[in-house]
Amino acid sequence: GTGVRALQDLHMRTIFVESFGHAESSAEGSAMAAWIYQELKNESNQKIIPRLELYEDCDYTGWQIGLQKAAGQNLARQLAEMPANLLTPIGFAQSAVDVLCKAGVSVEVKVRNWAKIMKMEAFLAAARGSCEPPIFLETSYYGCDPDVAPIVLVGKGVTFDSGGTCLKNCPEMEHMRGAMSGAAMVIAVSRAASALQLPINVRGLVPLYENMPGTCAMKPGDIVRALNSKTILVENTDFDGRVALADALGYSAVYNPKVVVSIGTVTKELVDLLGAAATGCFSNNDRLFEQMRIAGMHTGDRVWRLPLWQHYTEKIATPSMSDVLEKFKQTGAPCATAAFLFEFLPHTDWVHLDTSSVDRSDGYTWSYLRKGMSGRPTRTVIEFMAQFACKHAQPEEQGQKQN
Repeated sequence: GTGVRALQDLHMRTIFVESFGHAESSAEGSAMAAWIYQELKNESNQKIIPRLELYEDCDYTGWQIGLQKAAGQNLARQLAEMPANLLTPIGFAQSAVDVLCKAGVSVEVKVRNWAKIMKMEAFLAAARGSCEPPIFLETSYYGCDPDVAPIVLVGKGVTFDSGGTCLKNCPEMEHMRGAMSGAAMVIAVSRAASALQLPINVRGLVPLYENMPGTCAMKPGDIVRALNSKTILVENTDFDGRVALADALGYSAVYNPKVVVSIGTVTKELVDLLGAAATGCFSNNDRLFEQMRIAGMHTGDRVWRLPLWQHYTEKIATPSMSDVLEKFKQTGAPCATAAFLFEFLPHTDWVHLDTSSVDRSDGYTWSYLRKGMSGRPTRTVIEFMAQFACKHAQPEEQGQKQN
């Protein structure tokens, strides 16, 4: 990555990359290092994006796989970097249509009235404070028999998170255009699955909205009813992401999924716990987590498992008024948030990736990622999907449940 960036600064148009015994990894690192978000700059101020070629190695297949994985992560970075005034819910949906339809992935754009008919009150409550209309996005990739149960990807899609009525301070809002990085990963992984022709079916579910403090905004003390009929007591409108995800997870039951993977920046406490070293991971199935862990080892973008215990479920239960609390008042917030999401999940195997600690790059910890939105852990999820295509990698019917 460092070498590619140095040569790019010298305005090289073609760079030959040594494989170092693993062409796939070399392709990933070099392609991500060469990528820059510059589409809003004047052309005269843009850097040259060099053409990358494999140098004296016959593993062309591995090289191409690596380029596709890097392209996926770069797409996630691009979407997350886009300013919120350009990437509104409608803008995001249009970008998804433009990218995915060309790749052979179908996209359905569903509007507010559809969400009302489906009784997605939690999702609509999170979106009430903004003048930008909410959109529920569905993507479909069929790599095998359409009757085969799909893997469902659910991504947090708040295109700007001001905190709503419980307004964030200005420094906190600086990077909130990237609060939809989970949704960006759903789009990126769906495109990569098609490009790699993975023999699996993939559904993507993305609730798109803005969290703003408008006159109709959700308020502390509100109680909203989710799609699965459970009620949620809202104590802090800044925790809108989990409220919107509740309906998206509930809706995944429509597809009788083999596995549900939810992705998003949900709890900032993970930054202190894990730093940028790994993505927080929760699962109700041991083998499924192991598969994700191996995927992280393969890509170098690791995940770290955190507990999903009944202890945390008890902490989010309310003695009166509603079924569950949206906010956990004590320590252990990441685990309690995962327990909250678990309440809205259909009876299926599940992996939740909380990307709060890895969504941004400082520009030097990882030499192949410039400063800005990182797109992590897109490559790990793509590798997870690729491994899922192998028969020996299927999870057991009954995995570890909460205890």
